[in-house]
Amino acid sequence: MANFKSFEEINSWQKSRVFNKRIYLVTENPSFKKDFDLVRQIRRASISISSNIAEGFERNTDKEFIYFLYVAKASAGEVRSQIYLAFDLEYITKQEYGELLESVTEISKLLSGFIKYLESSRKV
Repeated sequence: MANFKSFEEINSWQKSRVFNKRIYLVTENPSFKKDFDLVRQIRRASISISSNIAEGFERNTDKEFIYFLYVAKASAGEVRSQIYLAFDLEYITKQEYGELLESVTEISKLLSGFIKYLESSRKV
């Protein structure tokens, strides 16, 4: 399982932790906060990214870890879609939209690379 001693060492988990806080802060904006359903959904999907990285790591097998990394990546896609909606509904500024999209896209790319690495190391 790579060379990590804990999930806290994993770059994609670290970045998703920072991203979670950013999502919580931006959803506290008065215009966003009034849409309870979207606030709950985007927060849950964001939390799912870091939670699935952690849970998969704690399973102690590459096969299960890879599965949970795929789930985390799917949650990143869900958040990305919700960021578009939040922008379209004018809940977030163009700057917030750009920053959030950039962050979640980076996390998704890190997850893809990590999945590829783990899958290739399993075949050896």
